[in-house]
Amino acid sequence: MIKPTHSVESTVELLSKGNYIADRSLGTAVHLALELKRPLFLEGEAGVGKTEIAKVLANTLGRKLVRLQCYEGLDVSSAVYEWNYSTQMIEIRMAEARGVKDRESLSKDIFSERFLVKRPLMQALEASPNGPPVLLIDELDRTDEPFEAYLLEVLSDFQITIPEIGTITAEEPPIVIITSNRTREIHDALKRRCFYYWVDYPDADRELEILKIKAPSVDIKLSQQVVDFVQRLRDMDLFKLPGIAETIDWASALNQLDIIELTPEAIDDTLGVLLKYQDDIAQIRGSEAAVILDQIKNEVAATQLAAS
Repeated sequence: MIKPTHSVESTVELLSKGNYIADRSLGTAVHLALELKRPLFLEGEAGVGKTEIAKVLANTLGRKLVRLQCYEGLDVSSAVYEWNYSTQMIEIRMAEARGVKDRESLSKDIFSERFLVKRPLMQALEASPNGPPVLLIDELDRTDEPFEAYLLEVLSDFQITIPEIGTITAEEPPIVIITSNRTREIHDALKRRCFYYWVDYPDADRELEILKIKAPSVDIKLSQQVVDFVQRLRDMDLFKLPGIAETIDWASALNQLDIIELTPEAIDDTLGVLLKYQDDIAQIRGSEAAVILDQIKNEVAATQLAAS
């Protein structure tokens, strides 16, 4: 079993082994969550790499990844457990055929663990030879507040109460990563049970490093232009700013088209890879894209002149 690291530096290195480029502040948050066995609550815009942290931790630590994808209407039967009613009915019919009339003993039998269908939250409490799993509760802001309230017991004591059986507690707490795109505010009671970190858009240097790892076949000059263009878009008033996921997709798409340098035409043809709303595309396409590209080229030329 690979154990979590014991310093911030080694945590950053651990993430790096999974091709995740983290700054020291994020490495500190992950390190503390691992060492103190507390859930880590990650908020940020979509596409900045929140979910990827859980995947990388599971991979680099050799742990099982248990993912609960949240959505509106998510309930206990989908997230925690439910009874296998069809199997229970078969058991009842077989008991009747055998002449069993003791309803109390029959009830205890059919409401035992062998008739329990375990969903992600319960799976995450089970012991594993490789160590506790990584539990990813993804996009918690998509759920309803009653389910959020249900999580309080799970995140406080790493236990689940089943009325027919009792309380099931994890032998060792799982590594819990919770993500939110902040489409609504998460209640303070849940946040108090977690360490909190806001995952922001990367700066230009870190985004370029990420691009080198995630899209290594892209020419370095094109990668730099892509990063510079995206960084400028994030300073604009767009409905949805592009995340690092869109940066990687855009660079890969340009490379697939054998484009080695950004041009206004190349930008116009591929904006649908980078931007996901028509109003944003219409705002950037054409003259605005050409202006941004000229700004990038002028700044590069000025930097080279100063260096010489």
